[in-house]
Amino acid sequence: MLALELATTVRYGPNGVLDVLETVDGLADWLREQDLPEVPVDERVRESVVAVRKALRSLFADAVRPGPPSKADANRLLDPDTAARQLNEAAAAVPRVPVLDWPDGRMRYRPTEAAPAALLTAELAKAGIEFLSGPDRERLRACPAPRCVRYFVQDHPRQAWCKPSCGNRARVSRHYHRHQ
Repeated sequence: MLALELATTVRYGPNGVLDVLETVDGLADWLREQDLPEVPVDERVRESVVAVRKALRSLFADAVRPGPPSKADANRLLDPDTAARQLNEAAAAVPRVPVLDWPDGRMRYRPTEAAPAALLTAELAKAGIEFLSGPDRERLRACPAPRCVRYFVQDHPRQAWCKPSCGNRARVSRHYHRHQ
């Protein structure tokens, strides 16, 4: 789920909230990890990807309501209409054209010609739109563990945290607070 991978480039590290996309090199490394096409990365590309991520995380925060949003986003969210507009505009920057493969009769989509950076941000925005309009949106949650800022897709009804280490951290925190 590319949209979820993009949203979780904001993480909690040893020194607080860590932004994987804080630098151009960080974005280049993340793109390689995702097996996305090689794109020349500069500060302008990084800023456009971060803008898509901000819109996506704002919509994730709205989607998990009535639960609380991720702690990293609580005071930096875009309003949902603005976030949706920004995501739609980024996706529309590179329209996809339907192409018929013949004789097998299958349709696929091919992006129109565009700069690699525009293709990248459009693809990330489209992944976000597909995620938010798909069935996984109903299972989207913000991890409530102390110091966690991730969103995750709930695999089963009793899953409360994004990963087991967050569950352990939450239980230790509750124990500590009960005995203080």
